[in-house]
Amino acid sequence: MKTIKILIFIFLISLFNTNFVKANDFDNWLKSFNDHAIKEGISIETLNKTMSKVKFLPKVIEYDRYQPEFYEDTKTYISKRTSLKKLKKGTIIYNENTSFILNIEKKYNVEKELLLSLMGIETNFGTYLGKMDILSSLATLSFDKRRSEFFTNELIIILKLIDAGIVDSEILYGSWAGAFGNFQFMPSTINNYAIDYNNDNFIDLKSIEDSFASAANYINKLGWKKGGPCFIPIQLKENTPIKLLNTSAKKIKNKKKVKYLKKYIINPDKLNLDENLVAGLITPDKDIVENSKLLEPAYLTFSNYELILKWNRSLRFALAVCTLKDNFKNEL
Repeated sequence: MKTIKILIFIFLISLFNTNFVKANDFDNWLKSFNDHAIKEGISIETLNKTMSKVKFLPKVIEYDRYQPEFYEDTKTYISKRTSLKKLKKGTIIYNENTSFILNIEKKYNVEKELLLSLMGIETNFGTYLGKMDILSSLATLSFDKRRSEFFTNELIIILKLIDAGIVDSEILYGSWAGAFGNFQFMPSTINNYAIDYNNDNFIDLKSIEDSFASAANYINKLGWKKGGPCFIPIQLKENTPIKLLNTSAKKIKNKKKVKYLKKYIINPDKLNLDENLVAGLITPDKDIVENSKLLEPAYLTFSNYELILKWNRSLRFALAVCTLKDNFKNEL
């Protein structure tokens, strides 16, 4: 018993020392970052207002190393995010803002069902926006060496937006990775696509007006084809070449015309598709779900699906978005 107590004491001391070293290193990094930010044109006033409050957040590193969506099977992932409860909540949002949402749909040529689906899956229609201090999250991930360059750039961008008076630093609370608002925009996305729709000289991505317009503008600029297919669930034959199967969201490879892929699909005549459409095959469970089958589940994916991947690099996320989008068609 005495030995166990000693080991626990040593562990706690070690943990304390590790956290102390990290905190000390973070303070040193912060000084260096502020020098870099000044060279990037950010005012000292903005830095004093913002970076003086940031803290190293160990939880952010934990979240970055382990993301459950990478291990959840597709059926479970989709069912959790496309529930009847979510459908009803989205319908209420639509009914309360029908005229505005229809105007956005027409202006940006993006289906209202898609916008509702994205908002529903990203933040459950604004009810879960995240509670992390975004500046501290970005600073922690910038300090961490795994993706330092990417998050340093995101932190610089958000500070420039604050410096320009476009974004209010006082409301910057969101996801652990630094995403913000109803549609969870990263700073670079805010900078490139966000819109001050109500012309109040301020972008508020927690508001319906600015957030819906910004999301529609973003997906439109990515190249979304209104009315185009997203994906179709299929069953593959045993002779399907492995090289045709995609398990990574980085890029859908070895795409072919539907008329070529039909020979590997069970009951292809039920597809009711233009055979000249170019499609890819994905089997999202194959590499990351324990004891998953090689060819199941399988999906035929199209260009609109790949655009959702540019929004969020997750095969399951894109499947869930398109599923909820289709479900909304029967409700609105």
